[in-house]
Amino acid sequence: MSEQPTYRKSSYSGSSNDACVEVADNLPQVMVRDSKHKDEVGPELNASRPAWTAFVSSMK
Repeated sequence: MSEQPTYRKSSYSGSSNDACVEVADNLPQVMVRDSKHKDEVGPELNASRPAWTAFVSSMK
């Protein structure tokens, strides 16, 4: 049985649930999607943990 991603909304997103970025980091790969397209198959972006950590660190 394959584990499913658990997406969470960014704390910087507004109160509208249709215009935000969601991240699932409970798997070996970090998955990022646009909440407007959450019913589509597959994430918008897949990143390795080291690549995601580098990306987030560079944004601080």
